[in-house]
Amino acid sequence: MTIISAFEAPDSGSASRPGAPAQTLICFSHLRWQFVFQRPQHLISRFAKQGRVIYWEEPETTSSDGEPALAVRSCAATGVVVVTPSLPAGIAEEGQEKALRALLDAFLSREQGPLIRWYYTPMMLPFSRHLDAACTVYDCMDELANFRFAPPRLLALEEELLATADIVFTGGFSLYQAKRRRHPNVHAFPSSVDRDHFMQARCDLDTPVDQVPIRRPRLGFYGVVDERMDLDLVAAVADAHPEWSLVVIGPVVKIDPADLPLRANIHYLGAKTYDQLPAYLAGWDVALMPFAINASTQFISPTKTPEYLAGGPPVVSTAITDVGRQYGDLDGLFM
Repeated sequence: MTIISAFEAPDSGSASRPGAPAQTLICFSHLRWQFVFQRPQHLISRFAKQGRVIYWEEPETTSSDGEPALAVRSCAATGVVVVTPSLPAGIAEEGQEKALRALLDAFLSREQGPLIRWYYTPMMLPFSRHLDAACTVYDCMDELANFRFAPPRLLALEEELLATADIVFTGGFSLYQAKRRRHPNVHAFPSSVDRDHFMQARCDLDTPVDQVPIRRPRLGFYGVVDERMDLDLVAAVADAHPEWSLVVIGPVVKIDPADLPLRANIHYLGAKTYDQLPAYLAGWDVALMPFAINASTQFISPTKTPEYLAGGPPVVSTAITDVGRQYGDLDGLFM
């Protein structure tokens, strides 16, 4: 078992407040810290201003002759300690959990003070359920069991996590309605956004180089491109209006890139950083949320809704329940 550390202690701005008891918040997340800057990154970064915060990611796979290891690094901007396990390929599920538990215990043996467990996925409960914690939080962003390739035992583990958690937050009101009878302390906690960051799109920003040659009007989408996007709808819009340019920004996940509709007026620009998004948004005449209406979108509350609205362009969305509930009466949103 190996721990590879690139950790440097956070500066005094990330230390605990004077007089406060030392504590460690460990966040178990299925989302990579560097993937897309969204709810976990917003919240965990703020928590790191008050105390020590560890962000435990899903394991990576290494060669079959390797050994379990941890890569540990500190996020320079926030002081969050990002921990990425790696496991050898071909290891059985029972062996994975045993190895992850050993890595976790070895890492936490150096921690002091009360432990707070913060879960974004129940799938990390099997190797961490034994931890002695002052508080356990389940921050339920999505109904993960409805997503493509969801593990068969996810529902059973969520039941266990709900029975263990002291408090449950939900990423939207539809999720709150689905969970509120399953736990005595559930709170609707829709994601907020950095309004000032996205309001930059209302200013005269330089157009990104790869968006310059795309003719207007531009209709844009940014976010993860996965089974939640209605690809047939995107193709139909492009076919119905060849004079419109559709801009799609974001990584392609859980779907075959070969299934993406290819048209002369659809432009896939790939993933961009969080800091780059306002400049792209500033160059759009319409912001799109072409979500499919299926099981994976039944409970979603898209964070991009308030991001788009802060940026200024009209927003056009399919009939997502939480979008209509929270924003349906705004003049800038059309469903």
